[in-house]
Amino acid sequence: MRQHQHEPEVDVKARSRAARTRMPIVGTALLAIAGTIATVAAGCGGGAGAAPKITTTARAGVAPVPPGQGAYFGAWVPPEGGLPSASASASPSGSPSESPSESPSESPSDSGAPSGSPSGKDAGKPGMAPVAGFEQRLGRRLDIVQSYRGWKSDFPGALEKSVADGNRYLLLTWDGGDAREIVQGEHDDLIAKRARAVKALGKPVFLRWSRDMDRASEQKRVHSAADFTAAWKHLRAIFKREGVDNVAWVWCPTARGFNGANAGSYYPGDDQVDWICADAQPGADYDYRDLSEALKLFTEWARGRHKPIMIAEFGVPKSYGPRRAEWLREAAKTLQDPQVKAVVYFNSDEQAKNARDRRRSYSVTGDTHAMSALRELATTPYFNPRNLPVTSGG
Repeated sequence: MRQHQHEPEVDVKARSRAARTRMPIVGTALLAIAGTIATVAAGCGGGAGAAPKITTTARAGVAPVPPGQGAYFGAWVPPEGGLPSASASASPSGSPSESPSESPSESPSDSGAPSGSPSGKDAGKPGMAPVAGFEQRLGRRLDIVQSYRGWKSDFPGALEKSVADGNRYLLLTWDGGDAREIVQGEHDDLIAKRARAVKALGKPVFLRWSRDMDRASEQKRVHSAADFTAAWKHLRAIFKREGVDNVAWVWCPTARGFNGANAGSYYPGDDQVDWICADAQPGADYDYRDLSEALKLFTEWARGRHKPIMIAEFGVPKSYGPRRAEWLREAAKTLQDPQVKAVVYFNSDEQAKNARDRRRSYSVTGDTHAMSALRELATTPYFNPRNLPVTSGG
């Protein structure tokens, strides 16, 4: 899919209290272990088997942690008018893009009713109109809003600031640079600048850096699994040096990469990763394929890790026609797995090679039956762990 701050140290309790006043942290809070490692006994959802013991290096109350039960629901919703071609931000298909208007974001709106339902005021925030419109059709507010930025792009932009100012988590997908250059320190200043910018947001952020690193098309910059893991550790060390603790690190290859491409070899280690993730499209080479089949080898691999799973890009192709709703209802069953703690729908057609390419078009907007099925998924209690208000949608 999409290719796509320094402050004084305070004690953990004070930091947690401050974070809770800015944004409610969902589910059972993780207990800090040795100041950095947290463990949560995740609740059982609709999947089979007992919930695994889940660990994370993220700081409880400051960075995003898994909900005690169920999974967050989020989406990528492209900006209005498609993706402009006038910036260094990487789009899902690799073409440049930028969020709309870089005007200053509004003040935080964590409190006040109705805090969890779609509202007009959110539509008025910079970059948020498409998200608010999608939420209105969905019948609930998103837990996670995804954004994409190129390796050398400045961020946060309008959308990221607006998301951080509200009651949603930001999933920032940041494209990767040349792994060997990163390890050699050629990009240290850029990385440190971005680390400070993320820290300055002051809200929990999912950071998905250099996703789909296992793709053959990425090898020119990734070079090898060893180069990638070294670059990951180098990047994370700089974030640590800058005192960034509001980030949860999301490692995200393709689900398909576990079928022969040895995607697992790119894993930096349990002490380096907070969330294990996969991008899981059915594949344009299939006439019809359930999500369970696309995810099978990835989830088998993930069972050996005590980490929460995020499915950061999944979507049902328009080529499935009247079976799209059926596909989404089956996907809802597959995703109710006790280790799956976040799912993010890719509501976009931007991967399509042309207007007739329906196998890479995933938007459900305008498809009454598919939108209804996605609404069913999103409003299922398992995928609404914050118990946000639900409307009829439309």
